[in-house]
Amino acid sequence: MSASNRRRRSIFDLIDEYLENLEAWAEGVRETLMERPSWNCRTCSMEPLRDIMVTGDEVIVTVDLPYAEQNTIQVKPVGKDAIEISAKMRRKISFDDFGITHYRGEFQRFHCQTRIPVPVYMDRMEIRFKRGILEIRLPRKHEYEIPVE
Repeated sequence: MSASNRRRRSIFDLIDEYLENLEAWAEGVRETLMERPSWNCRTCSMEPLRDIMVTGDEVIVTVDLPYAEQNTIQVKPVGKDAIEISAKMRRKISFDDFGITHYRGEFQRFHCQTRIPVPVYMDRMEIRFKRGILEIRLPRKHEYEIPVE
């Protein structure tokens, strides 16, 4: 295609695309900064502490699962960029165990969804559980699409 036949994008198209990208970025920041409870009384589940480390070759997700029954731990891909982690606890934990008296409820499960910030191979996930710490290793994809006009 010659340069004269190529359709030029209008300034309004560029601004719309920029604003859509900015809105998506702002939504991601809002989700990470928005404070919400780390428990759900309806499902009797707690959200575990977790950390995501991105290296050149892989993404390592570390999840704190104290009192988790090892044979009940489940890690499932949710789309291309997120994983869901759940596990049953060996014993129930209540708000009283934390010294919280203004809430009532017991928890018997861990549950969370974690977004993976870079493209990874979900089918090559490696999982290890040792002393209450779950480690999930996901190899990174280094494929880049270059649009050809």
